[in-house]
Amino acid sequence: MARKLKVFRTPAGFHDAYVAAPSRRAALAAWGADADLFARGVAEEVTDAALMAEPLARPGEVVRRSRGSAAEQLAALPPDRPKRARRAAEEEEAPRSRTAQSKPSTKPPVPRPSRAEMEAAEKALEQEDARRRDEEKALAERQAALDRERREAGRRHERERAKLEAAREQAAGAYAAAVEKWRR
Repeated sequence: MARKLKVFRTPAGFHDAYVAAPSRRAALAAWGADADLFARGVAEEVTDAALMAEPLARPGEVVRRSRGSAAEQLAALPPDRPKRARRAAEEEEAPRSRTAQSKPSTKPPVPRPSRAEMEAAEKALEQEDARRRDEEKALAERQAALDRERREAGRRHERERAKLEAAREQAAGAYAAAVEKWRR
């Protein structure tokens, strides 16, 4: 069963924003309010049937209505004072201590900060990065040379081992033949 709708109103500039909602919380959500406008006394429930008709026809939608004509709104503004009168009033409202300082302060201009230290630090950082890249390259070259040397040593070992195994086989054959001859 749908809840009964109520109509709520809050001011929005020169307009009133009306919304038909089941609760105050739903009205605040429709207005997009972050604070409780009802607790602050800024929003209220409307009971006038003439004001409730349009929002009740479009529930949940914010309906804006002007609070009078443009002429009435302009008439409600405070009268504009002439510039001279405004300036005189501002001078009267200014603190007395300000009048004692009738001379503008002649503070020396602050020099623009220097980038030299930052640029020197950046240059030193770039130089360190370049030195490290060179060092890595030299280490990689030395590692490649060591790898080649290790492979060559492995090949030499294999060749030498093959020769020595052949010599051992030959010596073992000669020994076996000598033992055979001796036994006979």
